[in-house]
Amino acid sequence: MLSPLGSPPNGTPSRAPRVPRPAPVERAHSRRLGELAARPEREAEFWAAVAAEGTPLVERLEGDPGHCAVTFLWRGTARTRAVLALPNQVLDPDDLAGNLMSRIPGTQVWHWTIRMRADWRATYALCVDEGDGAVASPTGTAGPAEATAITAPTQTYLRRLRRHPRRDPLNTQVFPTRWGVEPLSVVALPEAPVPRGAWRDRPGPPVGEVSVHTLRSAHLRNWRRVWCYAPAGHEDPAGLPVVVLLDGDVWQQHLDVSALLDGLVASGALPPLLALMPDALDSGTRRRELSCDERLVDFLTGELLPWAARRWPAGGDPARTVVAGQGLGGLASAYAALRRPESFGNVLAQSGAFWWPARHNGQATPGEWLTGRVAALGRRPVRFHLSAGLQEWGLKAAVYRFRDALRAQGYEVAHHEYNGGHDYLCWREDLIHGLVSLLRGPFPGSVPAAAAPLLAEAAAGEKNACPAGTGRPDCPDADSA
Repeated sequence: MLSPLGSPPNGTPSRAPRVPRPAPVERAHSRRLGELAARPEREAEFWAAVAAEGTPLVERLEGDPGHCAVTFLWRGTARTRAVLALPNQVLDPDDLAGNLMSRIPGTQVWHWTIRMRADWRATYALCVDEGDGAVASPTGTAGPAEATAITAPTQTYLRRLRRHPRRDPLNTQVFPTRWGVEPLSVVALPEAPVPRGAWRDRPGPPVGEVSVHTLRSAHLRNWRRVWCYAPAGHEDPAGLPVVVLLDGDVWQQHLDVSALLDGLVASGALPPLLALMPDALDSGTRRRELSCDERLVDFLTGELLPWAARRWPAGGDPARTVVAGQGLGGLASAYAALRRPESFGNVLAQSGAFWWPARHNGQATPGEWLTGRVAALGRRPVRFHLSAGLQEWGLKAAVYRFRDALRAQGYEVAHHEYNGGHDYLCWREDLIHGLVSLLRGPFPGSVPAAAAPLLAEAAAGEKNACPAGTGRPDCPDADSA
């Protein structure tokens, strides 16, 4: 039977359109680097201090209390030719040279300093050409004769350099990635939210049960693992609320989301719940299945949820069932709930790819297909929590338009914006906002003290949002994205 949504376009690319950065990232002056440039003979002392402090260097800006100078560093050698700093989303893909480090004359201190709001956080990598042949030079060769700094790199060379990311060796803070890529380094400025979730280091919270199962989907015609979290020692006569969290391989294998859930349940910020986290398998399968694929919805509602209900006391109430995802997963979550509101009454879409599709069969085609279908559907019994990062200029406008289309039809929509990018580092904390926003209360008796801050943050909704047309200087106009 054809869904009221209609059939989504087929064969369309699932990669975001390339959008130039609205304005170059702001550069800043580092007082400490200025002092070193005046006294290069103190390089050894400088590196000793950096090793003790860790990188990147963060300096408050005089007369600009809301921002910091953030300096990324690389300790080069005589053979270092180029270093590219890559903080998440702080990059113009059409101007990679803007992220190249410079070297202080007379030293091996390579540096890149930017001005960022003091609540910014991100993962980042450094891409280094050490003149050893690992990165081909602009002429296609490499060797001792070319072991000097490249002063006029081509865009082709920089794209090759970008394919060689590595961790910052002077930064002990790392964050896991997926698909076999090594962990990334972390930068968090003084006013960035303090990460929650180190619950297992504290006494008290019981540890829920995590199990891994292998399911075959007749709809998707493949097998996949599903990680399942069930709270410890809780019985709910109405059945447990259910959260379907897409990309379960990264959420449980790498981010240990069960530890986060343990603490949220123990504090009373969330009711005891069942979390189902299906594997994305691989990047190609992920792009295909999360691009408004009806077969994925049929798998989630016709296979995964019934399977879980046979094993755990899942309530089956759509008002207490959440489907959640990031990027294309956010798009897929919204599509699943709008198509099957009798199964999913809540959507948590983080950095949702509502720009989809970008092109069809090589021809320009109107994008934002799901947004265009919202008005035709009218209002369905679904609540939404949408979020995006301040640095996500390429997709944020589409998120705003999807939000506005929902509100025009009377949907309940919470919207949260954080100062970060397309980054699991930010999504892990924002997941707390979303789940509490959608599943908060009623709690038995008074709200536990540990839960009160989370509930207040969830109720704040859009306190940090940048709606289109506000003209806020730190928020690019939505029409530019």
